[in-house]
Amino acid sequence: MNSERVRIEIYDTTLRDGSQAEGISYSVADKIRIAKRLDEFGMDFIEGGWPGSNPKDEEFFEQMKTVTLKHARLAAFGSTRRANIKCEDDAQIRKLIEAEVPVVTIVGKSWDAHVVHALRTTLEENILMISDSVKYLKEHVSEVLYDAEHFFDAYKTGVQSGGENYAIATIRAAIKGGADRIILCDTNGGTLPDEIVLILREVKALFPQTPLGIHTHNDSECAVANALAAVREGATQVQGTVNGYGERCGNCNLLSIIPNLLLKMGYECLLQDSLAHLTGLSQYVDEIANLSPDTRRAFVGKSAFAHKGGLHTDAVMKGASYEHITPALVGNSRRVLVSELAGGSSIATKADEFGLSMDRKSPQARALLQAITEREHQGYSYEGAEGSFELLMMQSVGNYRELFTLKGFRCIVEKRNGGEEAITEATVKIEVDGEERLTVAEGDGPVHAIDGALRKALIEFYPELATIRLTDFKVRVVNTQEGTAAKVRVIINSADGEQDWSTVGVSTNMIEASWLALTDALAYGLLRGSAK
Repeated sequence: MNSERVRIEIYDTTLRDGSQAEGISYSVADKIRIAKRLDEFGMDFIEGGWPGSNPKDEEFFEQMKTVTLKHARLAAFGSTRRANIKCEDDAQIRKLIEAEVPVVTIVGKSWDAHVVHALRTTLEENILMISDSVKYLKEHVSEVLYDAEHFFDAYKTGVQSGGENYAIATIRAAIKGGADRIILCDTNGGTLPDEIVLILREVKALFPQTPLGIHTHNDSECAVANALAAVREGATQVQGTVNGYGERCGNCNLLSIIPNLLLKMGYECLLQDSLAHLTGLSQYVDEIANLSPDTRRAFVGKSAFAHKGGLHTDAVMKGASYEHITPALVGNSRRVLVSELAGGSSIATKADEFGLSMDRKSPQARALLQAITEREHQGYSYEGAEGSFELLMMQSVGNYRELFTLKGFRCIVEKRNGGEEAITEATVKIEVDGEERLTVAEGDGPVHAIDGALRKALIEFYPELATIRLTDFKVRVVNTQEGTAAKVRVIINSADGEQDWSTVGVSTNMIEASWLALTDALAYGLLRGSAK
């Protein structure tokens, strides 16, 4: 534990490096929204993009001139001047200055092979490109950070220039130009923590007065470990992205770095209450990026503090530790999962969570455990369908009320001559309090059509049904060895504006499995609404 509570700067590059991840394409409005949220969260630096590379980033920096950040310093990213040209004549250097930001991060080549083959210039000219660019930018910008690209790979090759390692020579050039910080980059993501430690130690010994930062990629699944190791060796800035977004395998995940620094290593970073908003930030950026959250992310994932085994759950509820930190510290929460591995304590805990009363040793608890075991053997899974599980629990304690009785349903899919798309029609017959209703609806597929017909039949009895909407639909084959005769498991996600829930249905018939999940979804929404 670090007794001095050294402060580590957090430099976020979600909007630049993170946008290079496969499947991500931010609009300018998206980038501005994320930038504002990162500022509210307390990031020290927000790298907005590369204004000399594309019109979108240029527009972002232009619009950000009217946005006042409360805490973060906005940084523009760019490269050193081109070979054999003056800085004032380099168009992309001018773009960095025209962005009117307080910080510019300039990237330069550390690896001789890249200088010769990518830049197609000499090692000597590259040294001048680095020092000239940093010096010129320092005349126009408050802070200049130098990103030493491929530094660790370059250092390990040991090519000599003027009596020293060429990678070191490039750093010396940036320091000569007046760089405020030197950022050592593991651009290929192939360096291991023990190498990081040794190289950082040597660089720090050569430049003891120069603030160092670390920028790691995750190609060897070591980005976070490498960054933490660098901090131990004196790096005072960590660069990375929210949720570890980035090209290939991603960048260093700042949402793992931050709690490790604060809770486990004794360093200071960000604002006093930033940590409590960690999970919210993760979910927010996922939503803007239109990506499904990784439930197994450390600290912020939905499964990060989820307990499934009965012995584990029992121990956690009694105060024993199966969690490395308290979930609330990072804005997350404990979840108890119910499956065939659950015990009486898991059942009792879930009942309490749902506002129901059930003793873990009661006949109802034992019967419910038996029912779960049998249903999971059939292909059900309640870990991701807590709406269906709560309905099952309500039935076991006698709190369940039958909202309607199915008399029958039919679904027809017809492909007509000349039609580009198939037409789906569903007929549903139900009974509510002795009254029967028969309705028909068309839809974009069987589930949509059945949902429409069922809503038509129920809406006059339950007007609040209008607030409930389906948000997602997933199908998974349970026993693939059976081929087309296999069972399928359908998960339906629903929401009513105040809460969201998931329900499950299993059958060898996909439409019937969908019906089971759908009726649970509507019943759960209506019963929970009436309970409130």
